[in-house]
Amino acid sequence: MPPPAQDVTVFYKTMLDAADNIELVVTLPTFRRPEHLLKTLRTVISQAPGCPFAIVVMENDADGLEGANAAKMFFADHRINALVVVAHQRGNCHAYNAGWSMALATYPNLKAIAVIDDDEIASPDWLDSLISVHKQTHADLVGGPQLPDFEDKTRNDQKRHPVFMPHYDTTGPVPILYSSGNVLVTRQVLDAMPCPFLDPLFNFIGGGDSDFYRRCREKGFTFAWAKDAWVAETIPARRTEASWIRARSLRNGAISALLEHRAAPGFGGRAKTIAKSLALLAVSPFRGVRLWKSGTLPSAGLYHFYVACGRLMMEFGMVNEQYRNPEKN
Repeated sequence: MPPPAQDVTVFYKTMLDAADNIELVVTLPTFRRPEHLLKTLRTVISQAPGCPFAIVVMENDADGLEGANAAKMFFADHRINALVVVAHQRGNCHAYNAGWSMALATYPNLKAIAVIDDDEIASPDWLDSLISVHKQTHADLVGGPQLPDFEDKTRNDQKRHPVFMPHYDTTGPVPILYSSGNVLVTRQVLDAMPCPFLDPLFNFIGGGDSDFYRRCREKGFTFAWAKDAWVAETIPARRTEASWIRARSLRNGAISALLEHRAAPGFGGRAKTIAKSLALLAVSPFRGVRLWKSGTLPSAGLYHFYVACGRLMMEFGMVNEQYRNPEKN
């Protein structure tokens, strides 16, 4: 069992059940979104997974502590097993690592960790659906849809853009997962994977979750999709602007190229990745037309082109910070 990192401190703790009885932990990273964090927590405490569970909130703003204070006040008013920790090193991967390590150290008999973000709302049967699919498929990691909930309802047509669409639409085994914003990770995975779980290299460029899943697959772990285990992700109006969607598409391409380099380092691997990027660029117009004809947005036809461009920009060191990490918050 990995010990908690030295830069993680406990901010608040409440116990309804003995720590040894906790079988499931919901981890919830937060950064400067205290109002939405409370909305998320209300939907998490209403879950009924059929076993004792706890919530671990990971505050990643050690200076402001808005989320930690909001969570403390919330838990003080509710009967729930809860832990609020502060991840003093800034970055998404640091927050996840802090929560997962602290959950293992605090609740020694837990069987799985579920993850939800502080800009999401859990569906009523979210946890139950994740657990049910795990039991049905025996998959080591189970993911679910992050359905966009646009603040600007006039942009609901953007739900058909690949940037916002779920990766799968059918419950059952899948080759791999891509996002950590809605996932169940079993104890077997946590015990087998080295620490830090998510590589801090990806803290500010994104892709730490995809890299983690890639390494899990290399160790032989399996994946499944739970269509009914959805969460609603609040999408600010600025994230429906063409410039943001373009930056996110380029970033997706850049991350995919980076992950391929890590999987196959060296000259041969780099040459193969560049060749794949050029091939994707060549076929992107045809894939874009096919995507457009499938009934999606006309603007979505450029998605594959931007992904290919993002891959090539990463290959030749042309990815600036705007494209490496378009604003999510």
